Amino acid sequence: MSKSAAPRRVGDKEALAVGTTIRGSAQKLNLVAALIRGKKAEDALNILSFSKKGMAVDARKVLASAIANAENNHNLDVDALIVAEASVGKSIMMKRFHTRGRGKSTRILKPISRLRIVVREVEEA
Repeated sequence: MSKSAAPRRVGDKEALAVGTTIRGSAQKLNLVAALIRGKKAEDALNILSFSKKGMAVDARKVLASAIANAENNHNLDVDALIVAEASVGKSIMMKRFHTRGRGKSTRILKPISRLRIVVREVEEA
């Protein structure tokens, strides 16, 4: 007996991609995610390609993955996709130490973020 398939986390006309370990703070990543929310997928890729922000490189990879999932796994029309959701969350925090004068040390926190992008197929009227 096999295990039953897990239910879909998104709707029928939607596809999902998650970047779980994006190196950088959630605040900086959210600035980039705000640029593409509600835009057409093709326009969002162009915005991220030409953005000067460093987090745009990783966000573009996640968006490209969501578009590929929509095309290959769910048979959705790539030209009719919009970015329905781009949500950012915190992941783990790497903790490092930096030695200072007189035998002391300070903590350095290196944040890691998550990015969840959902693309939806819309009918153009």
